[in-house]
Amino acid sequence: MSRDIQLKERWEKLVDILSNQFSQGEDLDLDAIIYLIGVQELGKLHREFKKDEKLNLMHIAICRLLEPYGYYEFDFFDAEGWPHYKIKEQLPPLKAGEQSVLMKEAIVNYFLERKLIE
Repeated sequence: MSRDIQLKERWEKLVDILSNQFSQGEDLDLDAIIYLIGVQELGKLHREFKKDEKLNLMHIAICRLLEPYGYYEFDFFDAEGWPHYKIKEQLPPLKAGEQSVLMKEAIVNYFLERKLIE
């Protein structure tokens, strides 16, 4: 099976699982899944977040997702328990479609590690 087909199948399965768990019948989009990962990484699951906090959660998720690719490295937790990352290497310029594929691959790998999908 080609890598692209396998990624597509795993992505669709993951969207289905997460949408059934966190959505009212609509498929979650890429940004919603990134947000959920940010909440998971912060570890404060049952609270409301302000708009700026939601953006910070997405940033946390992106850093965590791209850490295995060598772009970010975990640095420290602040006094409020928020993780901080430092940039190790700048992301190369990517077209929108390439960004989407990279993020989907990183998300699939994140959930493979957690054994939510195979």
